[in-house]
Amino acid sequence: MADNGGGTSISITALDGIVNVNSLFTLASFLGLAWTPSNGSTTLSDTECAAGDRAESDLVSFHVLAFACFLFSSLVALCLKQAIRTVPRPGRASIARINRLALRGGIIACATSSVFACFFLMLALVNLVQVRLGRISCSGAALGAAVPLVTLVPAGLFIYAAIVLYTFAHTH
Repeated sequence: MADNGGGTSISITALDGIVNVNSLFTLASFLGLAWTPSNGSTTLSDTECAAGDRAESDLVSFHVLAFACFLFSSLVALCLKQAIRTVPRPGRASIARINRLALRGGIIACATSSVFACFFLMLALVNLVQVRLGRISCSGAALGAAVPLVTLVPAGLFIYAAIVLYTFAHTH
């Protein structure tokens, strides 16, 4: 099906944005995995408030999940960009042949995977805060660092999801 408007360029721009942002977050997740939490780097003087092995294990698990989701989203976005192919026509403007159902499904898959990835990255960062500053239940610094994470990130994810769903409901 040909797109006679600017929809194709908007889709490609959106896919470029997904790939670029996910690349940064994938790098952040990878660097988070490279950091070894049990190397003793903590600011705690009270060992009773130490997060323990469970927080360290969750830190690594959530980083791996975030990395996998960001990578999945980026790969799907790159595949969609490849699927949008321009067919040159002599004497006419180029048109793009698009399977709109596949494009829309792929963009939804990218967005969903990115939302899950951000959620897992947020959980990994909460565990990082606990490993470095102590359990949230007994450290004011840990609570002060975790509260913005668990309020702003879900709020941003909600806004992102609402805009994606609104866009899909109001486009053909």
